[in-house]
Amino acid sequence: MTKENDILLASELRAVVTRLTKKMRKESSTAAQLSLTERSTIALLDQHGELLPTELAAMEKITTQSMSQILNKLLLLGIIKRRISETDKRKAIITLSDEGRTLLYQVRHEREEWLNKALDATCTEEEKALLKKAIGPLTKLVDFD
Repeated sequence: MTKENDILLASELRAVVTRLTKKMRKESSTAAQLSLTERSTIALLDQHGELLPTELAAMEKITTQSMSQILNKLLLLGIIKRRISETDKRKAIITLSDEGRTLLYQVRHEREEWLNKALDATCTEEEKALLKKAIGPLTKLVDFD
């Protein structure tokens, strides 16, 4: 592939992934009550189990003040739990509540249902197999720093 073709591939991939992401965001009525950063924070808590607010802020690349506002909203909604560290009373440990985990899984389910329906309606079995093969390279892209 030439450099020009590589750039064209990058452009086309960016455009289609962006459109798919936006489309999937709209396909969950449950997720509509939360911002993108709030949803991402919930997903990080699900992935890591428990985190400090400073760790969440660093992962989301936002200020600790902004994360504090997000956590206060999620706490008010009953989506997260906050407890004081037993080893350092100055630190708060954030975890998902049962309600938060249920919300996250509902959002994922709604999006997966839509995507499955879209795949069935628009793709042949060969195209689905091609998409399955593309998951590996796409994962490498996501993990690239």
